Amino acid sequence: MNETIMDDADAWYRRAEQKAAHYFAELHRQMTGKSYVPALTEDIRQWKRNPIHQTVLSLMARSARKPDSRHYDRYIQWLKYTGKLDDYLDRSVSYIYMRDLGQALDAPRTQQKIRKVVNEVKEKLIRSSKQGEGGQADELSLASLYRWAQKEGVEDAAIWVMDKLKTVSSRLPEEMNADHALRKLIKIIVGVVLHVTDELDEEEDPVERSRRLDEAIRIGYSYGLTYPFIDDLLDCGLLDAKEKQQYSEMIRVSLLQGAVPEHCDWSGSNRELVRYVHAELREAFNYIKYYQKPERLQTFYEQSYVFFQSQDMDRSKVLTNPAYTNEELYYPIILKSASSRLIVRTVLSASEDEGFDHHTFYYGIYNQLADDFADVFDDMRDGAVTPYTYYLKYRDQRPDLINPFELYWTVTAHLIHHVYQGNSKTRDVMLDRAINGLKRCKERIGMDKYNEMMDILTSGHPEFNRLIQHMVQKADDVDFYDKLLRDRLIDVLKRNRQEKEAFYDTFESVREGINHHLLIPADTAIPPMKISLIDAANHSLEGDGKRLRPVLAWVMGVQVYGLPPSSLTPLIRSLEYMHTASLIFDDLPSQDNASMRRGKPTLHQVHDSATAELTGLYLIQRATQEQASLTDFDPKAVLSLMRYSSQKAGEMSMGQAMDLQYKGMALTLEQLRAVSYYKTGIAFEACLVMPAILAQADDTEMERLKAFAYHAGIAFQIKDDLLDAEGDTLTLGKPAGKDTDNNISSFVAVLGLDAARREMWEHYCEAMDALSEMGRPSEFLKQLLHYMVSRDH
Repeated sequence: MNETIMDDADAWYRRAEQKAAHYFAELHRQMTGKSYVPALTEDIRQWKRNPIHQTVLSLMARSARKPDSRHYDRYIQWLKYTGKLDDYLDRSVSYIYMRDLGQALDAPRTQQKIRKVVNEVKEKLIRSSKQGEGGQADELSLASLYRWAQKEGVEDAAIWVMDKLKTVSSRLPEEMNADHALRKLIKIIVGVVLHVTDELDEEEDPVERSRRLDEAIRIGYSYGLTYPFIDDLLDCGLLDAKEKQQYSEMIRVSLLQGAVPEHCDWSGSNRELVRYVHAELREAFNYIKYYQKPERLQTFYEQSYVFFQSQDMDRSKVLTNPAYTNEELYYPIILKSASSRLIVRTVLSASEDEGFDHHTFYYGIYNQLADDFADVFDDMRDGAVTPYTYYLKYRDQRPDLINPFELYWTVTAHLIHHVYQGNSKTRDVMLDRAINGLKRCKERIGMDKYNEMMDILTSGHPEFNRLIQHMVQKADDVDFYDKLLRDRLIDVLKRNRQEKEAFYDTFESVREGINHHLLIPADTAIPPMKISLIDAANHSLEGDGKRLRPVLAWVMGVQVYGLPPSSLTPLIRSLEYMHTASLIFDDLPSQDNASMRRGKPTLHQVHDSATAELTGLYLIQRATQEQASLTDFDPKAVLSLMRYSSQKAGEMSMGQAMDLQYKGMALTLEQLRAVSYYKTGIAFEACLVMPAILAQADDTEMERLKAFAYHAGIAFQIKDDLLDAEGDTLTLGKPAGKDTDNNISSFVAVLGLDAARREMWEHYCEAMDALSEMGRPSEFLKQLLHYMVSRDH
């Protein structure tokens, strides 16, 4: 590498390290002089006078038992009922303004902004919690995210980032923990959006506001990728020592030269993963560079390099080395913890802000030491070097080692009195946060382990420790909304993953069972012509179909309504026979003229059009015969089902006729929705409604099922159109681009790609709204809907 570039890089890091050294020396002086003990003792006494922390609660609070904060909606309702919600949100939002936005809480403008945000969040929480626990109004749901994006005019960015997050989640190996990666990514995106939102004025032009928020979402994702794709990839043990060195060098060279190489020269078992990661990071790096102001580009490179270098130096440490100095342990931590937030404004190419830089630099280590304390047992298990793991391992051999817990309280006192000038609000918020961290740790690891660790870390200050532990035991109102959201996000990601796995397991097992019962037996006693029709029918039935409709009907019948699986078999067969018949007709030269279906030549290609037409009619008759075989149910319900089925079959034919009539015509959006409903939505509706008819569900429930099916069906059709426009034949199992070739008016043709995606997500949200009102188990339907809009074939 060019020596001049390396000299510049060394100079960047030396400057940053000198600043870290000065800060560390000041902290060390205060710690060895024990000045933090009387300062914090007095701070805690002042803090205890705040009525929030009195041990005698109000009458209302005493009468309402505090729920576990993991029960999100109940916890929010409890806060509201006991009159604690305002204070809870105030300290939570204030902390975010300090930690993430680098603001001083005594600034009038900051106080005004905090009040505004508190009121907005409070209103939303109360409205959302009334939906009930697990309701679709959950602010962490995809539907809520998209509704927010619509309100801000950033739907395209929201769709883009949702697709990106889905791809990241699917491409990461188990060693990298996809849920953990997503949580980090989402946190960074939200942080960047917060920075931009904080800078926007009330009177900001709506178009400019949308442009800046769109940019913030994309930049947030681009910057956030560095956590899973650099930190986690290098930390997770997937790469061997040689690969880690090669990968680190590739990142370093990219930062110093200001460009990520176009091609990734990588071999070995991790080749596919690293090439994907390289392509994403290259796109992200170029995106951030594109939005940099020329005068800020050098600062971006410098801060990025300092961040990476401090991380890399910290990562290279091994717990078996007993000779690290305090400086070697703490300098990189000061730099990486500060740089991770300083760089946010840099990637946004924001103007310099001395107050932000000052607060953020000194604040970083407070947060890092708190995080390392929370993770100490995991880090010990993994052999990671942090101030805590190193001190716990070598404290008896190395009396010179700094106690990180003591340093943590020194940093706390320094921030309160020297950085934020003794501001009482800052004092209260920081002590709330510190005590909350200890309470959460105690709950997580148990009292015995907690006390054992405290005995080690506080042995030199028993009186101060008694005061701290007294507050850990007695201070009730020190919870924070960002921690609540973090826990909820972890729970949502975990639950979604489990539901997704259950969805695919159920889908595949039911699909396999359906395939086993679908083929029509050919009795040797029947006429040869009928045998040829059966063979033709089985050709179409044997294709690699998703069996989405019969699987859905099985789940609705068995899992939702508790109907006997064996009794439903005729219904399941009838649905697939009718669906396959519709596909045979759709593929005919007189209609769509398709050559491939379900990965095989279409029936008219194998035989001829006449055979295909007759086979379709035969399958429809077989479907009716199967429905008439539903002998285990109320005859009136079966008759109602057959009446409904014949009506919907007629409407689907009408939909196909409309599709043919409109071929070559420029349709309105309403016409296109109608065609989609008749062609696709009705089939989904039938799979939901027919089991409900057998279960004799009431009219209200039927209407909700129909509303869900209407919107889900249109979303499914739009996704089909998008795949036809963007997919490939191998993945789809049929030729891509057939809509264009056949001059068929699709959502993409009418709206364009971007607007078609927006239309799809609008129907996704409407379907989710209908789902939330059904009052029955909806996990499978929720995952089905998500599958409809995220599938690749």
